[in-house]
Amino acid sequence: MSLFDWFANRQKAGPISKDRQEREIADGLWAKCEACGVLTYTKDLRTNQMVCLECNHHIRVYSDERIRQLIDPNTWIALDEGLYATDPLKFRDRKPYGDRLRETQDKLKLLDAVQTGLGQLEDLPVALGVMDFRFMGGSMGSVVGEKLTRLIERATRERLPVIIICASGGARMQEGMLSLMQMAKISGALERHRAARLLYIPVLTHPTTGGVTASFAMLGDVILAEPKATIGFAGRRVVEQTLREKLPDDFQTAEYLLEHGFVDAIVPRTQLKKTLAQLIRLHQPSTALSHLPIHLTNNLPLRVTTPET
Repeated sequence: MSLFDWFANRQKAGPISKDRQEREIADGLWAKCEACGVLTYTKDLRTNQMVCLECNHHIRVYSDERIRQLIDPNTWIALDEGLYATDPLKFRDRKPYGDRLRETQDKLKLLDAVQTGLGQLEDLPVALGVMDFRFMGGSMGSVVGEKLTRLIERATRERLPVIIICASGGARMQEGMLSLMQMAKISGALERHRAARLLYIPVLTHPTTGGVTASFAMLGDVILAEPKATIGFAGRRVVEQTLREKLPDDFQTAEYLLEHGFVDAIVPRTQLKKTLAQLIRLHQPSTALSHLPIHLTNNLPLRVTTPET
């Protein structure tokens, strides 16, 4: 429902008191699209998974909302909730890293920039990691790397598909080399997951950049992206200065990467859960092979089963 329609309905319903009007137009009741500027009833936006009803702009959502959108109700089991970062380098910029961490944790009620857990997606068991851009730009520090590695290793043991919703500015500079090491650690866990012939799907959302793009975001069996998401490694200005040439206007967008073969599909958020479920069903092992040990099935050609119609 647009703001115009809402006022039209109010006029048809007759005059209302000032007190009642103030109660109805409360904070958070309406949301303004940052792309087209249209005001929309927040409840309608949430029903449409925070995709603008007017221009189809994908408004940024965070980890709690992502989990609600993808995981069936009452099936989410959070993993490693108690892990938190320390400050071994005693890093300080405008303020000490330890203080910055505590302030962000208190504000968001999150210990770091990723939530991981097990759940069901259209009744299919999955291991899901969701990065949260609010927490220091979704930067990948030691906790993000450890939680994702543990998630992948758990999924390998239990033979579950892994889905990671990527949203990050890259490695966390305040942790230096400890942050960069997470790229190799997560990639190693994904290689063991692949060797066990299990599925991994990264979903690239706005933005996915830096060391995340240079590691686990681009290692999927099927790589999905949201429409118009910014995806890249170095920033646009850095690339232009290095190459000394003007880049296309759509450079580092999901559409540009799809055209050049870096992602496999662009999936609107409203279709994401359904698409993920279809991919998982297509990649489930044939029942004729499911009883065989992993070391025997590793050397067989990949077989998929199509869902029943």
